[in-house]
Amino acid sequence: MANYTAADIKALRERTGAGMMDVKKALDEANGDAEKAVEIIRIKGLKGATKREGRSTAEGLVAAKVEGGVGVMVEVNCETDFVAKSAKFIELADKVLATAIASGAADLEALLAADVDGKPLSEYVVEEGAVLGEKVAVRRIARIEGTTVDAYLHKTSKDLPAQVGVLLAVNGEGEAADAAAHDVAVHVAAMAPNYLRREDVPADLVESERRIAEETAKAEGKPEAALPKIVEGRVTGFYKGEVLVDQAFAKDAKKSVGQVLSEAGVEATAFARFRVGA
Repeated sequence: MANYTAADIKALRERTGAGMMDVKKALDEANGDAEKAVEIIRIKGLKGATKREGRSTAEGLVAAKVEGGVGVMVEVNCETDFVAKSAKFIELADKVLATAIASGAADLEALLAADVDGKPLSEYVVEEGAVLGEKVAVRRIARIEGTTVDAYLHKTSKDLPAQVGVLLAVNGEGEAADAAAHDVAVHVAAMAPNYLRREDVPADLVESERRIAEETAKAEGKPEAALPKIVEGRVTGFYKGEVLVDQAFAKDAKKSVGQVLSEAGVEATAFARFRVGA
């Protein structure tokens, strides 16, 4: 019988993130040698990587950090919430974020090609997924620069790491700018705007909304003379749902986000919002 204890099993599980039975089998095969058991877990995991390629990765976490006016955020996915909350997976996500910051990568392709311990991040992630026994994927990255940048991470479940992340930049600095940037970042997490300003909305999308509004008003039997005003009102409503500065501020619906920023003496210059799997 292999020479190992329950404490050895626990330690190896914490170290690798592998399941109980996988750890016990590896320790049996390694005759209790922890280092050899780690190798066995990794090798067996890599052999199964091809089988995992088609699996869905709907769980995971969002990680973000701001340094010197530059905010970087990544989404790293896995298959189950059990792995998503494991120390090993969180450590991997931290490594991905650190690599994103150090490499200066601004898109996913550049991030996956960045060096980690002498190999591309893409290979490193596959190897770490092998140890975890699940398909792991780096889904996306955001990089935002500004005078003041706030990073806000939100947990949708107390048992899981952050599932929603926001980066928001404003063009001012000081306490008022910091407070406004943070409040609006929290708002973005909750209200999920798709655009910063009206001019950022694609013209064809606005035209589609305008056409739908007009056709709907006609179907409702609205007077022809009133149609232009009704259509503009409905398009304005569309903007209030999609455009950050037009949205009603989550903490005070009597004000728009644009008003809140203006009162703080700043303007929002960029934002990014990730929600795991969305």
